[in-house]
Amino acid sequence: MLNKNIYLILTISLVFAISFWIGFNVNLLPTEASINAPIYDELFKILFIIGLIIFIGMTIAVIYSLFRFRKRNDQIGDGIALEGNLSLEIVWTIIPSIIVLLIGLYSYNIYDRMGGMKELNHNHEMMSSNSEKIWAGISQTSDNEIAINNLSIEVSAMQFAFLFNYPKGNFISGELHVPVDQKVSMKMESKDVIHAFWVPEFRIKQDIIPGQPTILNFTPTKVGKYPIICAELCGPYHGGMRASIIVEEESDYNEWFNKNKKPEVNL
Repeated sequence: MLNKNIYLILTISLVFAISFWIGFNVNLLPTEASINAPIYDELFKILFIIGLIIFIGMTIAVIYSLFRFRKRNDQIGDGIALEGNLSLEIVWTIIPSIIVLLIGLYSYNIYDRMGGMKELNHNHEMMSSNSEKIWAGISQTSDNEIAINNLSIEVSAMQFAFLFNYPKGNFISGELHVPVDQKVSMKMESKDVIHAFWVPEFRIKQDIIPGQPTILNFTPTKVGKYPIICAELCGPYHGGMRASIIVEEESDYNEWFNKNKKPEVNL
């Protein structure tokens, strides 16, 4: 008969194998449609696998305990009085602490790779001027690159709608149209209360706070129509505060843009 330690090693190995297989083969997230999505999904898979290991392991331990330590028909007294186990308490304190620390470090790395640690509005010229303070959001480029390389769009959030202003075309749209595989830089402002700009397929979510303009950058990678959802409770019709982002081929985007842009008026 196999030793109990061998059974334990086999059980733990099986739990890890099942958890890793599910983690890498079962996708619970929506389609990847931006350059940030695969980066975010790396973190999700790690957290999903850790959660599965804990869930499956605890479930097996509980079921085993129910059968192994159940009260027998010939038992009429109380169970053994146990008053703690120092070694066990040390183990279940140290292991979770190490896991949480590693997750925190890895999360920081993911956030940095997504552009969350990029500096915005911190060069000497902008700090010495009277320009408004721009709060940093997810930014794949520095503030000097934003105006040069990115498609710039101004987003206004209000109860209960998003409006998108295209400065180069001098028009406002209720839908956000962007070309595929091109960096988009959005300066977002709230007209009333706190809102949040969330596109699940892009794996981006940014709060929009009154009086604090925020920059949000992203690069769409897949043509399609995706929902924009306000993810911050903003009033009685919060659930209906939605819009759409339409990712198009560059030729289709240019056609839409030229159709909607207003001619410049020379005074």
